[in-house]
Amino acid sequence: MKRLRHTEEQIIAISKEHEAGAKTADLCRKHGISDATFCN
Repeated sequence: MKRLRHTEEQIIAISKEHEAGAKTADLCRKHGISDATFCN
C-alpha cells in the first residue's frame, strides 16, 4: 500500500488555511503539492 506523504492533521490544517482565505497556488507551493492533488 502506498504511504501517505501528509498526515490527516496536516491535510486538515492545509484545508483550514484555504478556508481562511489563502490562495490555492500559494498553499500548494508552500506544502509541496500539485493543484490537482489539492483539489482531490
